[in-house]
Amino acid sequence: MAMHLTETTTLANGLEMPRLGFGVFKVSEGNEVVNAVKSAIEVGYRSIDTASFYQNEEGVGQAIKESGVAREDLFLTSKVWNDEQGFNETIAAFDRSLNKLGTDYLDLYLVHWPMKATYSETWQALGKLYDDGRVKAIGVSNFEIPHLKELLKDHTHKPVINQVELHPQLAQKPLREFCKEQGIQIESWGPLGQGRLLENDILKQVAAKHNKSTAQIMLRWAIQNDIVVIPKSTTPERIKSNTEVFDFTLSDDDLKNIDTLNKEERFGGNPSEVGGW
Repeated sequence: MAMHLTETTTLANGLEMPRLGFGVFKVSEGNEVVNAVKSAIEVGYRSIDTASFYQNEEGVGQAIKESGVAREDLFLTSKVWNDEQGFNETIAAFDRSLNKLGTDYLDLYLVHWPMKATYSETWQALGKLYDDGRVKAIGVSNFEIPHLKELLKDHTHKPVINQVELHPQLAQKPLREFCKEQGIQIESWGPLGQGRLLENDILKQVAAKHNKSTAQIMLRWAIQNDIVVIPKSTTPERIKSNTEVFDFTLSDDDLKNIDTLNKEERFGGNPSEVGGW
């Protein structure tokens, strides 16, 4: 197994999390997700990121069982969806996720979006799941600075992760700074800009210099900026090539050139709008 895929970052509560994981958003339940996750585990991924909203947790669970890799050697993340939020509802949603995944604990559980009406009770539920030892770490997804400030003001548990849309066109620098100050690890979903940046000229130039693909350049940019990444793919070749980002280093000039692409432009939803703030 490729050693670099075991490279980890240490979360604020001491838990080790792989810097590169495998995401399964929009990967269909059934054979597609089973085969994709098995391919990923086979080439060395040890972190798998799913969510109840993706409706593929059963396939992820099946792939893990069939992979031959012990559950404790994997880092498994899921998320509570917007209409499952609230205290009791979140506990029930967590139980459903465990049941579908065929496991008795999660490594990381996230609040999928900051729903203004329910996020506080939802976070209390995650705190209870953590205190009860049913999940090793808890965090949030798609929280911006104002949402994090509200959360930090009222609760004893601090999120150890904030998983957000982040790629060279949406660099999220103020949010990254804020999270760093608070000891919250930033994780990127959509690190490849949902495929829309693959033909970018600046990225192509950097890629040519390093004899790498533009996708590999974007993943390396994130890793060198201390961002955990979870690229998704259903193609075995791409699943493998997304792991080949540990054998080269971007120079300061490369990083600066890539930083010029930032427009703070989203391809996904605006968290405040989704959450009703």
